[in-house]
Amino acid sequence: MPMVKLPLTVEHGLLGFVRQQPLHGYEIYQRLCATEKLGLSWGWKQSQLYAELGRLEQEGYLASTVEAQGTRPPRKVFRLTPAGIAAFMDWIASPVPHGRDLQREFPAKLYFAQQEGVDAARALLARQQEACQSWLSEQRAQEPPPGAGQAYARLVQQFRLSQIETILAWLVTCTALLEEHAEGVPSP
Repeated sequence: MPMVKLPLTVEHGLLGFVRQQPLHGYEIYQRLCATEKLGLSWGWKQSQLYAELGRLEQEGYLASTVEAQGTRPPRKVFRLTPAGIAAFMDWIASPVPHGRDLQREFPAKLYFAQQEGVDAARALLARQQEACQSWLSEQRAQEPPPGAGQAYARLVQQFRLSQIETILAWLVTCTALLEEHAEGVPSP
C-alpha cells in the first residue's frame, strides 16, 4: 500500500530550526526549549524530539552526517534537503486548517514566518484570516433554527462563533503589530 502523505503539522516547524544552519539533535532540543520561553509550547521530551527527527529524515526532509567528537560519542548533524526546504516553506505559507489546532500550531508558524521576513508573516496572517472567515461562514450556515428545544444548541453555536471572531480579532491585532514593526514604529 502506498504511503499516504499526512498534512503538514507543527512537527514541520522542526525544519525551521535547521533552515539557517545544520544542527545536531541536542542543539535543536535547546532551541526548542528556548522557544517555550517565547510561549511556543511544544511539550516534547528529548527522546520524542529524536524520534521526530528520525521520522523527518525517513520522509526525506532531513539528511544527516555523523561527526566524530574526539573521546565523546559521535553526533548526528541534520541539514535540510531540498524536499525539506519545500515542505517547510509550504508549512509556513499554509493556514492552520482546523480551529482545534490553531493554538498550538499557528504561533509556531508565525514565529518561523517572521524569521523568513515580513512578507512571509504578512502572507501567513492573511491566509489564516481567510481560513477563519471560511470557518465563520460554515458555522453561521449551521445555525440551529429558532424555537423550543434549541436553546442549548444555539448557546453552543454562539460559543463557536465567538471563538472564531476572537481569533479573527487577534489576527487583525497581529497584522497591525507586524505593520508597525515593519515601518519601524515602536510598539507601546
